Amino acid sequence: MRTARGVADDLKDGLAGAGAHRAVRRLRRLLGVPGLAVADLSGRLQWAGRPAPATTAAPLVEEVLHAEAPRGGPALTVVPLHVDDQLAGVLAVTGRVRGAVVREAAAWVTDALRRARLEASAEQAARAELRALRAEISPHFVYNALTVIASLVSSDPDRARELMVDFADYTRYSLARHGEYTTLSDEFHAIETYLALQRAVLGDRLRVQVRVAPEVLGVAVPYLVLQPLVENAVRHGIEPRAGAPGLVQVSGEAEGGDCVIAVEDDGVGMDPAAAEAVLAGRGSAGSVGLANVDRRLRHVYGAWYGLVVETQVGAGTRVVVRVPRFQPGVMP
Repeated sequence: MRTARGVADDLKDGLAGAGAHRAVRRLRRLLGVPGLAVADLSGRLQWAGRPAPATTAAPLVEEVLHAEAPRGGPALTVVPLHVDDQLAGVLAVTGRVRGAVVREAAAWVTDALRRARLEASAEQAARAELRALRAEISPHFVYNALTVIASLVSSDPDRARELMVDFADYTRYSLARHGEYTTLSDEFHAIETYLALQRAVLGDRLRVQVRVAPEVLGVAVPYLVLQPLVENAVRHGIEPRAGAPGLVQVSGEAEGGDCVIAVEDDGVGMDPAAAEAVLAGRGSAGSVGLANVDRRLRHVYGAWYGLVVETQVGAGTRVVVRVPRFQPGVMP
């Protein structure tokens, strides 16, 4: 079992990856054969132990890659490796060994390759969702913010300059290419610039409270994990209140080994069933941010983490994010 786990880890980068030769050595020792090799679709064999003569192995590998069926005899056996019904390469074994043993070894290799593909697909999906968040800046918000800044250029130039700096910070953080993770300090700075711009646009209609404990400012979190929640509170909670003032509160504090962030508004709220649909990705196009953040949190920290949404029609919305204060591999 340890060998099987080791093979899976060694093949995370595929049959041509850095760990492939280590995986081959593990399998040869486990099977007790003179020589064992794998090759990707290029046909280049990576051997451990005593290799078969190239004049014998190369034509046999080429034949298996074309026929996608086992070939060979007592001295050398070559079997195809299929991952999700697609040919990925071959496994070659020298010496006398039962066919069932070779097939079992091939199954281990294909299972490892399949897992590696799934993990790579999950990472690609997470990166795609991050790109989607970067592209989700509301044109309506940008237009309103720039219009307010332009209106202040003559009457209050100092205020216009302050807001222009906030707008530059907001767009830089939202659109620039960052690493996969950042700190809560940077996330809170980004939402403060966003809220400053929204207060300039909405005036007295928007009140803001931001409270964060100093001990959590250095906690590493996925990039752009808080800003979509605050934007959702303003756009879907406060703006639809038809002129009535609203309050958005953002807090962050430590609870044991976790960090708890809450984004709360006293806006229009929503039906809990609708909130459930949003988190499941079945909401409107404008609500993709919440589902996006929830999936990314679960991908990074596991199924026990993610967003908790407390809401009711007319009673506002509270979104809670709980993350570990330290998670291996999560570094800004």
